[in-house]
This record gives sequence, structure tokens and C-alpha cells, in this order.
Amino acid sequence: MSSLHIKKGDTVVVLSGNEKGKTGAVVKMFPTRGLVLVEGIGMHKKNQRPRREGQRGQIIDKHMPIQMSKVMNVERQKEKRAKAKNKKK
Repeated sequence: MSSLHIKKGDTVVVLSGNEKGKTGAVVKMFPTRGLVLVEGIGMHKKNQRPRREGQRGQIIDKHMPIQMSKVMNVERQKEKRAKAKNKKK
């Protein structure tokens, strides 16, 4: 397995998908599965059934991990922009 390009606590930007361009901090990593849990990104609604008689079901916002290949470190993104800007001149 190659080395990881991000670490827990890094600020990352989403490169593709429904939440493209959003930023957040890495909360947890799953390196064997190639997934990361990013704060405020990848929220899904889950319908929870009632556990006991008389209790009502609920709709819960659940944090879901996204693929590591879909995120980039914010500092790295700034470096790429600076490189492109210098190359243009």
C-alpha cells in the first residue's frame, strides 16, 4: 500500500461528487478500505425503526465516509494553483 496523502486533523477539499468544493477536517480514517470521514461532508439520512413498543421511529443524520481519492489537502491545492499561475506567466 502506498503512503497516505492526508492525515487525521488535516483540512481537505472534496474534488468530485455532490459535495464538490466543500472543505472540512478529517475526523477518522479507514486506510484498509481507502475511506475518510470528513466533518460536515457525507451526511446521509437514516430511517430508524422504533426500538420499544410505543416509541416512534426517527430520521437520523448519519456521518458516512467518502473515498480517499476524492479529497485533497487544502495546502496542496494552494500549491497547485500557485504552480499553474507561475507557469502561465
